[in-house]
Amino acid sequence: MKKLLTFIMACVISLGATAQISEKAFEKWHQNKYSMFIHFGLYSELGGVWEGNPVTRGYSEQIQSFAGIFSDWYGDTALRFNPTLFDADAIVSLAKEAGMRSIIITTKHHDGFCMFRTATTDYNSYDATPGKRDFIKEMAEACKRGGINFGIYFSLIDWHFPQAYPISSHNCDFITPQHHEFTKAQVTELLTNYGPISELWFDMGSNTPEQSKELYQLVHRLQPDCMVSGRLGNDQYDFSVMADNTYPEGSLQTAWQTAASMFDETWSYRSWQKRGDVHTKAMEKLRSLINVVSHGGNFLLNIGPKGDGSVVPFEREVLKEIGIWLKKNGEAIYGTEASPFREQFEWGTITRKGNNLYLILSGNRPADGKITLNVPGCKLQKADIKAIQKGQEMIFTLPADAYGKDIQVICATFDQPVKPQPMAAQRTPNYSYSCFDYYSNYRSTVSYQWSINKSNLNALEFTYTPQENGKELLVEVDGIPYTVTLDAGKAQALNLPSKTVWGQRYFCGPGSGLFDAPATIHTDPDKAPVRKGQWKEVNEEKAMFPSNILESYFLMQQVESPKAQDILVDVGAGNGIEIYLNGKSVMKHLNPYRCKFREEKVLLPLQKGSNQIVVRIYNRFEKETGYLLRPSAEQVIYKQKFTLPQVAKGKVHTVVVKQNNLPSIHKDTELSNLKVEAK
Repeated sequence: MKKLLTFIMACVISLGATAQISEKAFEKWHQNKYSMFIHFGLYSELGGVWEGNPVTRGYSEQIQSFAGIFSDWYGDTALRFNPTLFDADAIVSLAKEAGMRSIIITTKHHDGFCMFRTATTDYNSYDATPGKRDFIKEMAEACKRGGINFGIYFSLIDWHFPQAYPISSHNCDFITPQHHEFTKAQVTELLTNYGPISELWFDMGSNTPEQSKELYQLVHRLQPDCMVSGRLGNDQYDFSVMADNTYPEGSLQTAWQTAASMFDETWSYRSWQKRGDVHTKAMEKLRSLINVVSHGGNFLLNIGPKGDGSVVPFEREVLKEIGIWLKKNGEAIYGTEASPFREQFEWGTITRKGNNLYLILSGNRPADGKITLNVPGCKLQKADIKAIQKGQEMIFTLPADAYGKDIQVICATFDQPVKPQPMAAQRTPNYSYSCFDYYSNYRSTVSYQWSINKSNLNALEFTYTPQENGKELLVEVDGIPYTVTLDAGKAQALNLPSKTVWGQRYFCGPGSGLFDAPATIHTDPDKAPVRKGQWKEVNEEKAMFPSNILESYFLMQQVESPKAQDILVDVGAGNGIEIYLNGKSVMKHLNPYRCKFREEKVLLPLQKGSNQIVVRIYNRFEKETGYLLRPSAEQVIYKQKFTLPQVAKGKVHTVVVKQNNLPSIHKDTELSNLKVEAK
């Protein structure tokens, strides 16, 4: 916990905020784990229906866009929007019964209609509706009475403000100067008039780095302990947010949250939604909660009240069923940290708190009915089930009824906390999330970690390429930091065999506008990995071509290697780049903001025989993009020795390396070529 808190404090300082989040405020947010999201607005009155017909395209809270409704027609919905059944105290009671520790409600969604009384526009729930109600005030006061945290959602897109960009299909247009000032005025009202705000959940739009920074600083100037979401953009955040209904592949080196809707198709009320079975949905969302918490995150589960303000009975019952499980097993959720194990388990997952490990049986029963864990240096004190310890290996024997109707939890107590376990004897990436905005948000590699088995470590040897030459590294050896500049390495030629054959090359696109993607890719010249286009043969090593915003392209290269060997390759792309070798991602990062093209070098470990290199070219902003892929003219690497100022004593050592003095601690460290060994 302290280590993560230190990371957050460093984040606030590095982003230049005028105030820091207090330890108490961060701990409360981080330990709560489970919160209620509420999407409620004019769109709730429509319920996913326009002119008597269901609008099946897109989220229902964006019905104005997806149904092509004129702004004045949509605005007239306010004349009949009178949610007399909206009861803030009842919603707070439901959240508490569900086991939720805070509530985040939409103050303004993309349609620009404000659910609070504001001096900035009469397009709000007090001035434009029959009921003349300030729903944000009602929720803030109810949360205070109920002793629950209160947070707010705020859209950076506004389809009603005249000086904002008009409706677009992607909702991530640039923010005009006039719109930015309008946003600051409304945010100031929200953070001044409604008491303590636990978190401010910005969404969509595409701020410039300066706009993001200004809003981040404004929030912390008005409310220093208000946690700011990553969708503000440009790495100005206190917690990262995954894409909608998305879950990370592992733990992150930052505070983070997954926001999930009851149904992936919509966030707001949809009258014609097929809801299915309550128990099935409750177990689905409970498993999502467990998955998120076991990876160190917080879970934000949404409800969409009806136009009359009432909570949909199906959603109420789902929340209550999850609450029953949490009342019994909440010790394994609240105030816990991520599983100390990097690997994923078929049988379920793990959380930890103090000296306790909580084994949550949310997966499938092991064939042999046993769970085996590696817990070096720890001695078992007690466990809920039969357990045998053999050295550093723990073997738990599951009872016959371990996988019944309910998701069971097993508590195992040790003589000391079970520390996070690195992957044995190999380079392990540590991740955060970095972005320009929603569509460019991706899992960034902020450092690499090695576990080195050597008694009394005296020195390290760094292997790097011309790409890393001159970079300053921050190197931690067993927690002790050192600074190393890569500028004194001895050059070594790679001496590629002449029989290394640079074969056929293929191009495909355009595809998805999301930069985040799975770490593996399966490609075949006869199949396209994108929505549009097919693979076609190309001959150019470097090319520029027209592109729309939010498009990805793929370049695929076949290489035949007579042996396993490293090869240095020149690569290039526009706003972002990812390199896959034989289906696995080996390098990925965004380029500097609005960079139109950037060339760099990547070291690829070819296997003997056939190899496939795939370059993913990402375009977020520009009218053209391009690619570069070819063997480097000079095949050279460098080896540089670093003698430790003090000997690291012991048999196993943890070495963590990242690039020093980056503009953001969430930015990719860009050290995929680096290797570290004991010397």
